[in-house]
Amino acid sequence: LAHLGVTLGLLAAGAILYALFTPWKEIALIREGNSAAAVAFAGVLVGLAVPLAVSLSVSTSLKDIALWGVATVVLQLLAFRLVDMLLTGLPQRIREGEISAAVLLVGAKLSTALILAAALTG
Repeated sequence: LAHLGVTLGLLAAGAILYALFTPWKEIALIREGNSAAAVAFAGVLVGLAVPLAVSLSVSTSLKDIALWGVATVVLQLLAFRLVDMLLTGLPQRIREGEISAAVLLVGAKLSTALILAAALTG
C-alpha cells in the first residue's frame, strides 16, 4: 500500500504542478463549464498516470518508486510544456472551449506518455 500511496502522491503533485504552470487556468475554466479545458486536463491526468503506473510496476522499493516517479513527473511536465509551446494558439482555443484543440492536445500528451512509459521498461 505504501507503493500505491507514493505513486498517487506523485500523480497529485504532477497534476498540481501542471495546473500551476499551464498558460491557461484549467481548473477555473472547468468550474465555469469549459469542456475543452476538462478534456485537456483529463489528458494530463492520464498522461501522468501511464508512466507512473509503469514505474510502479517495475520498481521494487519505495526509493525506486520515488526516484523513477519524480523523474517521470519532471519529464512528463517538460514534455507537456513542449507540446503546449509547439501547438501554438492552443491556450486561446482551449479558453474559447474548442474541443478539437483539446483532443489534439490530449493526443499529443498521451503519445508522449506512452513513449516515456516504454522507455522506463527498457
